[in-house]
Amino acid sequence: MKRSFKPDEIDHHVLKLTVGVIALMLPILTAFLSAHSIQSISASYWEGGWARDFFVGFLFAISSFLFAYNGFSLAEMLFSKVAAFAALGVALFPCGCGTHLEVVPYVHYISAATMFIVLACLCAIFFQRARAKGHREAKWRSYLYAICGVTIVMVILVMAFDYFGGDPISSKMPRLTFYGELAALMAFGISWLVVSGVLPVITAPKERVYIFPISSSLKPTGTLGIRVNRTDGTIENYGDI
Repeated sequence: MKRSFKPDEIDHHVLKLTVGVIALMLPILTAFLSAHSIQSISASYWEGGWARDFFVGFLFAISSFLFAYNGFSLAEMLFSKVAAFAALGVALFPCGCGTHLEVVPYVHYISAATMFIVLACLCAIFFQRARAKGHREAKWRSYLYAICGVTIVMVILVMAFDYFGGDPISSKMPRLTFYGELAALMAFGISWLVVSGVLPVITAPKERVYIFPISSSLKPTGTLGIRVNRTDGTIENYGDI
């Protein structure tokens, strides 16, 4: 079996996979490492220690990867950059949680809302791209993108209703914000794991991407996403992930 090493300076599939894993782990680790039962993931900042380190560090990592990701369209590139700056805003401007006051009023909450809105928009882009391919695995992915996008939008609507409506839900469920953020981050993480192209079953064999850039004559090489036309130098999109 002949194998060849096929390195890329930056592999966008690995970026997507890494972002997805970090998004999934962020709420779990911050809650686990906090000394108290936190009412929002952002409250882990005020817990100090490892909880704050993971909260800030993971958000910086997500921001860096999103800033490096350009996608396959101008809209996708711009959305990624906006989400990257919004993630920095969440990390750098702590929330007014419990007895703690915001360092700069409203910046944290506007940044968080912006980040989740943009992530929902990216789910819509992934959905449309998968639907355009039409084959079975792509349809399965489109369903997952739709579920993830709708979940994020529903979380935003519920949180907004509670905030502007005088806390009718959080007064009965003190950890509403935490559970909402948990659901939104899980949806974010799952959508980016799916779009990474490394998951079996929902990725067709010809689309499957392998983390290590080694190809085999007996396996698909995983060259998915974009290719450069050597004639005129244009970039062609030939995959949905």
